[in-house]
Amino acid sequence: MQDVLRDLYQEVILDHGRHPRNHRHPPAANRAARGYNPLCGDQVTVYLECDAAGRIADAAFEGKGCAISIASASMMTEVLRGRSEAEARRLFEIFHRLCTEDGFDLEQAEIADQEALERLQVLAGVRAFPVRVKCATLAWHAMTSALDGETQTTTE
Repeated sequence: MQDVLRDLYQEVILDHGRHPRNHRHPPAANRAARGYNPLCGDQVTVYLECDAAGRIADAAFEGKGCAISIASASMMTEVLRGRSEAEARRLFEIFHRLCTEDGFDLEQAEIADQEALERLQVLAGVRAFPVRVKCATLAWHAMTSALDGETQTTTE
C-alpha cells in the first residue's frame, strides 16, 4: 500500500509541476516578493491580492525551477485564497514542520482546515532529502515576505 501512496503523491507533484495552477501575474496584485534558491537556481515570484480586511483574495506565481518547487507554489496558491494573513502564516508554519520533522502528525496540528494540510501532505516526502526542503518551501518564504512588505527572499 505504501508504494501505491508514494506513486499517487509523485503523480500529484508531477501534475502540478507540469500544469501549475495560478501561474500568472494577476493585475490586481498589491503584494509581491521574489524568492530565490541559490542551491539549485529555483526562482519564484509570488503575487498576492490582499483586501482591506487582510484576506488573500487572490494568489498566483511566476517562476521556474524543479518540479517540487513549481508544484509547491501551485498548491500553495490554491490553499491561500480566502485566508487571513495570520491563517496563511500558520499554514506555512505547519507545512514547514510537515517537511522537516520526522513523525509530525497532521491530526495534532492546531488548524481549522485539515483538508488544506492533507492536500499539502504530498510534499512531506522531501523530509528524506533535506536539500529539497528548500525547493518545497521557497514559494512559502516568498509569500511571507510579500505579506511583510519585503520584495525579495532567499532560502539561505
